[in-house]
Amino acid sequence: MLFNSYIFLLVFLPVVLSLWWGLARCPNLRLTSLVVGSYLFYGWWHWEYTLLLLASTVIDYMLGHLMAKRERLSDRRIFLALSLVCNLGMLGYFKYCGFLSESINGLLETLRFGTPLYVPDILLPAGISFYTFQTLSYSIDIYRGEIKPARSLMAFAAYVSMFPQLIAGPIVRYSDVELQMRNLPSIPDWPGITKGIWLFVIGMSQKILIADTVSHATSPLLTDMNALQFFGGWCALLGYTVQLYFDFAGYSNMAIGLGLFFGFQFPQNFDSPYQSSNIQMFWRRWHMTLSTFLRDYLYIPLGGNRYGKILAWRNLLVVMLLGGIWHGAGWTFVLWGLLHGCLLVGYAMIPNFIKDHTPRSLGMCLTLICVMFGWLLFRSASVAMAYEWSTAILGGHGFESNVLAILTSQMFLFPLAGILVCWFAPNAERATPQWTPAVAVCLAIVLAFCILRFDAESPFLYFQF
Repeated sequence: MLFNSYIFLLVFLPVVLSLWWGLARCPNLRLTSLVVGSYLFYGWWHWEYTLLLLASTVIDYMLGHLMAKRERLSDRRIFLALSLVCNLGMLGYFKYCGFLSESINGLLETLRFGTPLYVPDILLPAGISFYTFQTLSYSIDIYRGEIKPARSLMAFAAYVSMFPQLIAGPIVRYSDVELQMRNLPSIPDWPGITKGIWLFVIGMSQKILIADTVSHATSPLLTDMNALQFFGGWCALLGYTVQLYFDFAGYSNMAIGLGLFFGFQFPQNFDSPYQSSNIQMFWRRWHMTLSTFLRDYLYIPLGGNRYGKILAWRNLLVVMLLGGIWHGAGWTFVLWGLLHGCLLVGYAMIPNFIKDHTPRSLGMCLTLICVMFGWLLFRSASVAMAYEWSTAILGGHGFESNVLAILTSQMFLFPLAGILVCWFAPNAERATPQWTPAVAVCLAIVLAFCILRFDAESPFLYFQF
C-alpha cells in the first residue's frame, strides 16, 4: 500500500488511527490493532511475504530473550550467530541469489567452462533490507547489553512492522522507541500531531509535486541511451539527482509525521544533504539512520579509526562497499559503494589547511558533482548503461543543435529549480511553522492538490531496495 493512494489516506489511516486512540485504555489491544494494520499494509502488495516478516519477528524475539538469560559471552554469541544467519540468510536469498547466479554464469561464459547455473526468478519482498537491519540491530544491542528484550511478542511485532517506516525507513533501533513502547501515550499529543501533519504534507508535496514532476520531465531521456547527447545526459542526471532526493526525503518526512500521529518519535533521516560542503558531511546528512547503522555495527567493530589512518581508510572502503551492496544486487551498486568509499578516503587525505580554506559554496558544488556521478551508477540498470550515460555527459555522443530550446524546457528548468530548493530551503523538521488559520488553509490546499494528482501508481524509489 502506498502513502500516496486513496485507499491509504481515506480509508486505512483513519481506521487504524481511530482504533489506536480508541483503545488507549487497552494497551495489548491497541498494539494488536497496530500490528494487524501494519501486516495488512505490508500484505496489500503480496500477502505471502508477510510470512517472512512474521518469521523474522518471531526468530529475533525468541533469540533476544534467550540471549538476555545467558551470562556467559560464548552462549550469547551462539544466539547472536543464529540471528545473523537467519536474517542475512533470508536477505541473501531473496536479494542476492539471482545476482550471484548471473555473475557466476557470466564468468563461466567468459571462460567457456562449465554448465550455466539456474537463475531463480525471485521477487524481492518490499522493505526486507530495512526490517532485517532493524531486527539485526535489536539482537546485536541485546548481545551488547545495551537494551532489554521487548516485554511481549506483540510489542516487538509492533516495533518491527510499524507501517509508517516499514518499507523504506527511517531505520529505527529498538533503543529509539524502547521507552515509548513501554509507556504508550493514552491521550493524543496535539503539538506532536500538528508537527506530524506538517511533516506529512511537506513529504507528500516533495514526492508528488517535485519528485514525480521532475521524473516525468526527465526520465524519458533515458529510454534510448544511443540517442542521448551532452545536454540531454546532464538534464537526465540533474533530474534523477532531484527526483531521488525528494522521493526518499518525502517518504522519510511522511513516515516521521505518521509516527507522531501515533505518539512515536522516529529519528531524523535527512538534514539537507545537498547543502553539504564535503562528502563526509554529505554522509552525515543523507540517509542518516543507515549511516549511523553502518558506523555503529560495521565501521567501529572493524576498528574505526583507532588503529591508524591506513586501517581507517580500509574500513571506510569496506563499509561503503557493503553499503552499496545493501542498496541493490548489481555491479552498478558495487561500483557506487566503491566510488563513495574512494571519495571518503580521498577527502580524509586532504590537508586540513585546504579543507579550512575552501569556500563553502565551492565545496557544495564539488560535493554535488561527485554525488551526481554516484547517482549515475545508482540509476543505471547495468554497467553498459552507466558507460553510455557517462560517455554522453562527457560529450562522447555529440552535442545537441537545439541548446537554447533544451535550456528553456521543463527537462532543464524543473531539475534546476529543485536543486535551488535543496540548496537554499530550510530543512522541513527545522521549519515547523507557527500554526495560524492561514497556515492551516495553505497546508489543506497543498494536500488537496496532491490528492487530486493520485492519478496513477507512483511507488517510492527506495521500495526497490
